[in-house]
Amino acid sequence: MTITALDFEGCYRAVSTRDSRFDGQFFTAVRTTGIYCRPSCPAITPKRANVSFMPTAAAAQQAGYRACRRCLPDAAPGSPLWNVRADLAARAMRLIGDGVIERGGVPGLAATLGYSQRQLTRVLTTELGAGPLALARAHRAHTARLLIQTTEMPMSDIAFAADFASIRQFNDTVREVFAVSPTTMRTESRRSPRTDAVAPGTPGLLTLRLPYREPLDTGWLTWFLSAHAVPGMELWADGVYTRSLRTPHGHATIRLSFQPGHVRAELALRDMRDLAPTVARVRHLLDLDADPMGIDGALGIGRADDAATPSSEAIAGHGFTPGIRVPGCLAGSELLLCTMIGQQISVRAAGTHIARLVDALGEPIDGPVPRLFPTAETIAEHGAEVLTGPARRVSAIVAAARAIADGELVLHSGRTADDLRRDLLALDGVGPWTADYVTMRSLADPDILLDTDLVVRQGAARAGIDLGDTTRWAPWRSYLSMHLWKTALEHRGALVREPALQEAKTHD
Repeated sequence: MTITALDFEGCYRAVSTRDSRFDGQFFTAVRTTGIYCRPSCPAITPKRANVSFMPTAAAAQQAGYRACRRCLPDAAPGSPLWNVRADLAARAMRLIGDGVIERGGVPGLAATLGYSQRQLTRVLTTELGAGPLALARAHRAHTARLLIQTTEMPMSDIAFAADFASIRQFNDTVREVFAVSPTTMRTESRRSPRTDAVAPGTPGLLTLRLPYREPLDTGWLTWFLSAHAVPGMELWADGVYTRSLRTPHGHATIRLSFQPGHVRAELALRDMRDLAPTVARVRHLLDLDADPMGIDGALGIGRADDAATPSSEAIAGHGFTPGIRVPGCLAGSELLLCTMIGQQISVRAAGTHIARLVDALGEPIDGPVPRLFPTAETIAEHGAEVLTGPARRVSAIVAAARAIADGELVLHSGRTADDLRRDLLALDGVGPWTADYVTMRSLADPDILLDTDLVVRQGAARAGIDLGDTTRWAPWRSYLSMHLWKTALEHRGALVREPALQEAKTHD
């Protein structure tokens, strides 16, 4: 979708019906007020002649519009287009969300993507209505709003944490984007029930509400997170997922729980500059930017009396539940190495092997989970001393870690699926299933069918689906894989079917 390809009638229809499914997919700019909103904004629908539609918040800001203080358009779930699309603009947006520009500037982003700065700027401006600097500025403004509204940090510290060059730039940007000063924004937030403010005296600790599009199949994510939790760096207890992760400037501990309309995320950050990339990685892990109603509709999931409308109960036909997500990852290198460790053994056995590796080589930290996953450099140097199992598999894992450490294998969200899969298959010990699984989860690729997976095949047999003819499920075959996986596990009694979480809407 380019800035010129937005369908006016379709967008206006979504705005007229306040359809929250489109929040984050485009923004409504109202010329008479100078404000831009999310499609579901509760304000009176503007007249056709007064509106235009923008593909990104940055495009609206670039055109001189300020964010609506009622619907908080920057707090909408991210656009699912950045996962569905594999073009340069989409890959750049994923990297911008991870804070690449803040760490390496536009030159760093262009180099990571393999393009010149000039070409990158031209493509992003054409496709998204704003260049890389404007997109990064919108990203910083969103980070600043989160810190202003959810912490008691001094404004000077927030400016630094959100990567503004100066206090003046921070103040000017907040006023321009949100039409209020940072101080006024904080005062207003204390009177609003939208955010979960953290009490003073807890530096580095934030509690955020990460919105998602409903419905959400919490049963599937609960099983996935709990079944794959590695003792020492992950914990699942009382409906809360806790784990440690490395961040660009240090490390963090996250605690996640599912709520109607949002995920409650408690973040303990060693460096506040890591807020934006940590939030982006959590959203990626839980696939929070997916469009479940669009996906379910394409897969034919809905009530028996209305196939286009998802239901919170199991449906007729294949017996799938609406709102399933494809779990992502927090670090591509960790995903690859853990997947290789778990090849040809059970999930529980894999957890035991990975826990041993974490205990021996993981960096100790303070908090409820005591260690970080070891770096690729550490595994390359000492992995052979800790890992057990067939010598060829241990050698392959160590070699993969060395390739990551030496920069021969690059694992980041800006890669194309074809290129990543090719590089993974070039590694000793990595076959098609591992390459597909890692590509699907690390890039949030929506269209990878795990048709060689035994459990997926069992699920297909129970659902009556022919895996030799799946073109009709494109481009959502990753989600089909998850449905089939879940179907087989339910039959085994490994997980209990739970209704999708779909209740009254709440906003960040």
